Amino acid sequence: MQAADEKQRPLMSDAGLSAAVEAVAIDEYGEVRDGHVAAERALTLYLDKKELVTLMTLGTRPEMLVLGWLRNQRLVERIDQIKAIQVDWETDSVAVTTHRGVEGLEEKMARKTVTTGCGQGTVFGDLMDDLERIELPRRGIRQSEIYALLQTLNEHNQVYQRAGAVHGCALCSEGEIHTFIEDVGRHNAVDAIAGQMWLEGMDGGDKIFYTTGRLTSEMVIKVAQMGVPILLSRSGITQMGLELAKKVGVTLIARAKGRHFLVYNGAEQVSFDAVPKPHPQGSGSRHVSRIKGR
Repeated sequence: MQAADEKQRPLMSDAGLSAAVEAVAIDEYGEVRDGHVAAERALTLYLDKKELVTLMTLGTRPEMLVLGWLRNQRLVERIDQIKAIQVDWETDSVAVTTHRGVEGLEEKMARKTVTTGCGQGTVFGDLMDDLERIELPRRGIRQSEIYALLQTLNEHNQVYQRAGAVHGCALCSEGEIHTFIEDVGRHNAVDAIAGQMWLEGMDGGDKIFYTTGRLTSEMVIKVAQMGVPILLSRSGITQMGLELAKKVGVTLIARAKGRHFLVYNGAEQVSFDAVPKPHPQGSGSRHVSRIKGR
C-alpha cells in the first residue's frame, strides 16, 4: 500500500480534543477527590450530505476515525475518492465529501449487521461475504516478542491510567509500537488506526495488532481487512471471532497479560522460545500437552 500523495490526500480539519475532562468525586472516606473522567462525545457522520452513523468517541483523532470507519465498512474503496473531511464540534458532526459520489451507497446501507461493538458496532454491505477474498501473509511471532510487546504497551495507556473507561489499540512490529490509540470503544480505536494506515500507505503484512478489548467477529474482520496477520489481546474471544480467524488465517492470541497467553488459532506461527517454569505440583493441570517441535 502506497501513501497518498498531496494531490490524493483529502482536505482535512485538525479538530482533535482532549481525551479527559476534570471531575470531582467523593471517595470511600467521604473526602473530596479531584480527578479526570474519559470524554465521550457524539460525532454524526455525513457522507455527501447523507447521514450514516453517530459514533461515540473521545474525539482525539476524529479525522482518522472517520477515514478508518469508511475504509473498514468498504463504503469508500480509494482514498483519492474523498475530497474533504471537516469536523465541526459545534454541531457534533463531520462532513465527508467525495469527488463523484459513492456508487451503490443506498444498497450497502440497506444491508446491516449489528455486532457486539459495545452497542455501536455495525457492519454494512457484503463484508462477511468479502472475507473469502482476503489472503493474509504468514508471519511468525516469538514468545519473547509477545512478552516484550506487552511490557512496552503498558507504558502507552495514558488515558486509561489517568481516567479509565477506555480501550486501547496498537499497531506494532518487532520491537516497535507504530501507533497507539485509545477510545471509549475498541472498534473506534481500530478504525482510527486503519485510517492512519490508509492515509500513510502502511502495509500490515509484517505487523501485529494489539487491543485491550475482546476479540469479536468485528475485530477479526477489521484487522483482516487491514492486512494484519496477528491479533493480540489481553481480553478473551468470542465463538464467531474464533471461527472467522480460522477462516481468514488470523493468528489469534488472547488473555495476554504478564507471562500468560492463550493461542486459539495459528499456534504453528508461534515460536515458544521463552517458556516459563512449570507450575508446582498440585497447582492445577492447565497444560495437558505441548506443541511438538516448539
